[in-house]
Amino acid sequence: MKRRRLLQSSAAAIGALSTTPLAVGTCHAAAPGRARGGSGEALRVHIVTFDGVEELDVFGPFEVFSVAARAHPVTVKLVTGGEATEVTHSFGTKVAAAAWSPHDADLVVVPGGGFGRRDGPGVWAEIGKGELPSALRAAHEAGVTVLGVCTGVIVLSAAGLTRGRTCTTHHLARSYLAEQGARVVDQRVVDDGDLVTAGGVSSGIDGALWLLERELGSTAATYTESIVEFERRGTVLRTSTASS
Repeated sequence: MKRRRLLQSSAAAIGALSTTPLAVGTCHAAAPGRARGGSGEALRVHIVTFDGVEELDVFGPFEVFSVAARAHPVTVKLVTGGEATEVTHSFGTKVAAAAWSPHDADLVVVPGGGFGRRDGPGVWAEIGKGELPSALRAAHEAGVTVLGVCTGVIVLSAAGLTRGRTCTTHHLARSYLAEQGARVVDQRVVDDGDLVTAGGVSSGIDGALWLLERELGSTAATYTESIVEFERRGTVLRTSTASS
């Protein structure tokens, strides 16, 4: 909570200096030390990427946090569960991903993809390798907040993070997630404290905007919404865990 207050005070101070919207072009994260404010703190966001992942699951949140980083204390990094490598997304987009050090993040975004292809690249292949679920488990135990997007929540389930927790996922994967012991609800975004989940594909944008609001305040979220011209849908279900 102390860190969150520091982040919010930094965001408010910087937002007051950023009254002119910036044109949206090539998205980029703030360089280390940029836009951190007097506290020296920034919200460090790591977005996991892997072969077979859905492009929008990755780039929806990436756009949100990268745009926010232009005017607020946020840094964004694309990472992989193993060594640094180039990965190929579901529709052929190739992306360079850095090796992941989970303890260097405040928030980890876990996208999905390939849920319907048991023998191809995607979430099942990552679960089979074991590296990503293990890293996510370690990060969560260290106090990192996790945002699961679409069937990325299935990877969180394999890491043991969803059993007994209230969460959502893509509608085609909800029955499987429930079978694994999660309390699955029909919601676009669910905030269960250190576990935040978003439904199918584009809902990752809603989840990212919600976490901007939760961690940095409404100014950061509304600024980013105005730049990307996105209107959030529905309401966020906040559990008692999230509210405590």
